[in-house]
Amino acid sequence: MPYLSVIVPIYNESKSIPILFDALEKAIGQYDYEIIAINDGSRDDSLKQLRAVCQHNHRIKAINFKRNFGQTAAINAGIQHASGDVLVLIDSDLENDPNDIPKLVDKLNEGYDVVSGWRQNRWKGEFLTRKLPSMTANKLISSISGVPLHDYGCTLKAYRRDVIKDVVLYGQMHRFIPVYCAWQGGLVTEMPVNYQPRQFGKSNYGIFRTYKVVLDLVLIKFLEKYMQRPIHFFGGAGILAFIVAFLSAMLAAYFKLTGQKDLVETPLPTIASMFFIVGIQMVLMGVMAEILMRTYYESQNKTTYTVKELINFDGPGELVHVES
Repeated sequence: MPYLSVIVPIYNESKSIPILFDALEKAIGQYDYEIIAINDGSRDDSLKQLRAVCQHNHRIKAINFKRNFGQTAAINAGIQHASGDVLVLIDSDLENDPNDIPKLVDKLNEGYDVVSGWRQNRWKGEFLTRKLPSMTANKLISSISGVPLHDYGCTLKAYRRDVIKDVVLYGQMHRFIPVYCAWQGGLVTEMPVNYQPRQFGKSNYGIFRTYKVVLDLVLIKFLEKYMQRPIHFFGGAGILAFIVAFLSAMLAAYFKLTGQKDLVETPLPTIASMFFIVGIQMVLMGVMAEILMRTYYESQNKTTYTVKELINFDGPGELVHVES
């Protein structure tokens, strides 16, 4: 039976807390567990409610932020303070069903490293305003990341500790944790989970967060492809700029030599100069990015690879599992 760490980010959910934690204790009572609640600068009585449930059950631990830092920061703090073999993330608004947690753990035991919840039958009557944008965003993330999931926005997910322990989150990156894990060699799957409409308050999310998801997706794709070779990205853009500058200069020279147009009658010289300067800047940015990347790895003794296991390093025929 794995030691379970359930991570619960909380922001202004004082009415939900007693119901949620009672349901959690009943749902995971069969496990050796801890519950880590992160109060993300709530402005209501959430902290008071958390103190009460912590006093009632010493397996419940609370982290209280000085101010609101966002869900990603709260989840990151929970991961860093968790000590379980399996980490489960769940929302505090009662939309996720705690009774699904044992099902996620059972699925994890089939050999997966990440099991993502898939909320179904959501957004009834809100196809154009909520469901269609959600479907589009999930499809876009799946196609770019190469990790096909139907519901990236579902917080309810289960992770093996060894694939998530080194994940450091910034911005609004929490929805992309399965992508990080897959890129580290983790086996990711999903399963349907129950969805319960919010009982109290209102959602802190809206349709306008879609553009943030797209920008975060661009960033993680860049990190995945070019983190260890940024010169290829910036240098490639620089070479493309040099090509545009060269073609513009050649075309301007052709017009001048054939008497069709004087240099001052066409924008081509300006375009050539501008793209030549941009090309130089991009190449120099690539060189600086390479220096930063090497400083990042070498100053912290980080490696550009991860090891799953070592064979014959302790003796003939012996297999050593490592966490790296």
